[in-house]
Amino acid sequence: MPHPLVTPEMIETFQRDGVVLVKGLFADHVETLRAGIAANMAAPGPYASENRKEGHTGLFFDDYCNWERIPEFREVAEASPAAEVAADLMQSQSAQMFHDHVLVKEPGTSMPTPWHQDGPYYFVDGRQTISFWSPLDAVKEATLRCVAGSHLWEKEVLPTRWVSEEEFFPDEGQYMPIPDPEAEGMRIVEFEMEPGDAVAFNYRVLHGARGNTSASRRRAFSLRLVGDDARYVERPGRTSPPYPGHDMVPGQRLREDWFPVLFRR
Repeated sequence: MPHPLVTPEMIETFQRDGVVLVKGLFADHVETLRAGIAANMAAPGPYASENRKEGHTGLFFDDYCNWERIPEFREVAEASPAAEVAADLMQSQSAQMFHDHVLVKEPGTSMPTPWHQDGPYYFVDGRQTISFWSPLDAVKEATLRCVAGSHLWEKEVLPTRWVSEEEFFPDEGQYMPIPDPEAEGMRIVEFEMEPGDAVAFNYRVLHGARGNTSASRRRAFSLRLVGDDARYVERPGRTSPPYPGHDMVPGQRLREDWFPVLFRR
């Protein structure tokens, strides 16, 4: 039986569309995550960015791979039902940690989160992948937007750097250019969300978010997990996150001493 937060219809939707809303996934952990984000912003990690782009207003802070040094993030990864819910939605026997990601848009932040797929930035690939994006403030316009079914596209979307818009690594024909979902009439799924709700989406789902033109902060926490079939892959250049010195080889499962299994049936 799936976790009580998950229905068979949600599993079917996740498999078909690559995205589904999980109400209240982190409802019992909102204050813990808020404290973790405050600690993260007070002491950013080596991958932190303020995403300052010429002509834009506000502040768009993001940082990732901090769960090992920020106890609040580790606590939520281990104590919340996210890993079991992930296994249910992925139809996997296990759910393994990949990394965490914090994204904070202060009031009046005009810069959007560009359309992108997470998977091409990563050194892991598989059918069973999942990211939970959870706001810690009520969101409407600044919510996550996902293109339904894009995880099934034949080609992945070329990853780019958010501020400079440069290609993340050279394209040798294996990637497609970033589409314009609105102009091309794609089905965009988005939800008005309360703190602790979570959008669950496959790493290959094309997604983005508008800027935050409201008078309130938009703090979001992402937890990224993988399932049974996820394997290490090599990309044409440096991945993000890079995890230097991991010593993995193509086709290998992520090493459990670095990426612990959080749930196993």
